[in-house]
Amino acid sequence: MVGKKNFKMVVLIILLVVSLVGCKSVDTSKDDKIKIGITQITEHPALDLAREGFIEALKDNGFEDGNNIEIDFQSAQGDIPTSQTIAQNFVSQNKDMIFAISTPSAQSAFNSTNKIPILITAVTDPVEAGLVKSIEKTQTNATGTSDITPVNKQFELIKKLVPNTKKVGVIYNTSEINSKIQVDMAKEEAKKIGFDIEVVGVSSVNEVSSAIDKLIQTVDVVYTPADNLVASSMSLISNKCNEKNIPIIGAEESHVKLGALATQGIDYKQLGYETGLMAVEVLNGKEPQEMSIEHIKNTMLVINENVSKKLNIQIPDDLKSKAQSIKEEN
Repeated sequence: MVGKKNFKMVVLIILLVVSLVGCKSVDTSKDDKIKIGITQITEHPALDLAREGFIEALKDNGFEDGNNIEIDFQSAQGDIPTSQTIAQNFVSQNKDMIFAISTPSAQSAFNSTNKIPILITAVTDPVEAGLVKSIEKTQTNATGTSDITPVNKQFELIKKLVPNTKKVGVIYNTSEINSKIQVDMAKEEAKKIGFDIEVVGVSSVNEVSSAIDKLIQTVDVVYTPADNLVASSMSLISNKCNEKNIPIIGAEESHVKLGALATQGIDYKQLGYETGLMAVEVLNGKEPQEMSIEHIKNTMLVINENVSKKLNIQIPDDLKSKAQSIKEEN
């Protein structure tokens, strides 16, 4: 009987020691770091700039990777099931915060946790995407910035740069809700101005070549929305359009760098930076559900003068004086 009691006592002591050692191993400088998982649907200039801006904002406010935070960046390489796996892994690894770049990545993160704070960016309509309950007050564990495109300004740009336009073609990814929203906006703006519009949907990179070949047979201008699949295929799209003397008006600057004629769009690095500032607020104790979704109000006019020369399009002086001029990278 005494032997059993002693045995139990020994077992209790061993468990207590193991427990104390376990607590001590967690209490290290490494484990004290704030763990931030960054998930990005694919790597292309706009999303990369948003990520750079986010990290820069954290650093400017005292949160530096390798110092007091630990950043784990994962790209889904354009694959939505992979983005879901990334999000689930972040949850199982008990990340303190998730930064989701793009609508698919944000949806994957949101579907994986309702507890870990999620900062989002490059999401056109967070309400429509099911991430927040309202723009003014999210009421969920997600907050951040929207990259809703100023389609009205971009269609006005078509009118100014290509005044004889009758039909505008749009290519977009049918699996991205943000792209569908932009297509609806494009249809509305085309109707206001008096353009006919032709829309071609694709669901993979393999479909882009034949889709753009079909589109450029009947349109005067191609409009490329802020779409991750389109952005990844921009060099192909611009090469085919420019060969046929079809100008492209893009949704953002990287499209112009890769061969579009022009855009009136937002600065994605600034968008990411603004999201980073919101992340700092959350890290300092603010609840995401009490925050709003923010937008970048200022836009920038970007013109590719090399493309304008190739296509023999004259840039009006009033636009040229306000524009940032760049060369395409394709």
